[in-house]
Amino acid sequence: MPNTKQIILKLKEVREERNLSYDKIVSMLETNGDFLSKSSVSRVFKDGSEDKSFNYNTTIRPIAKALLDMETIEEDDSPEEQAMKIIMKAKMDRILELEEQVRELKEQNAHEKIHYHEKLDKERETFRRSLDFMKHQIELKDKRIDILMDSMTRQMDKCDNCQFHKKE
Repeated sequence: MPNTKQIILKLKEVREERNLSYDKIVSMLETNGDFLSKSSVSRVFKDGSEDKSFNYNTTIRPIAKALLDMETIEEDDSPEEQAMKIIMKAKMDRILELEEQVRELKEQNAHEKIHYHEKLDKERETFRRSLDFMKHQIELKDKRIDILMDSMTRQMDKCDNCQFHKKE
């Protein structure tokens, strides 16, 4: 006997993730050529149903085949093989989801990295221009100081040469 508890828990998880109604699940079953009543489907997804007893081949297997896209489940497979295929498919799907998330995160990280490098380059350029401007301002002030010092020196020379300051 397969571990129907794990399978039912996985089916509930998939139903919730996909936000599937009972009518939609019944429709999916009919598309696969399986037929279950809406009440049978609702009993499988009812709270605590994982602890109930269901006929695997007539109830659980068709729902698992529809929700988990299990094309490899065959009528002549033993219930244990069918259960293992369902669990394996669910785990493989989860691995694919996680790999996709990793790929998306890597892409996002690469975009953010490029953005931060561009931002850093702009900040460096702004800082460089600011330094250049400050250097220019310092040069201008140095020239101004030199001019003032020269003027002051000439004034002092004039004052020293002035007749009022001459000492005899």
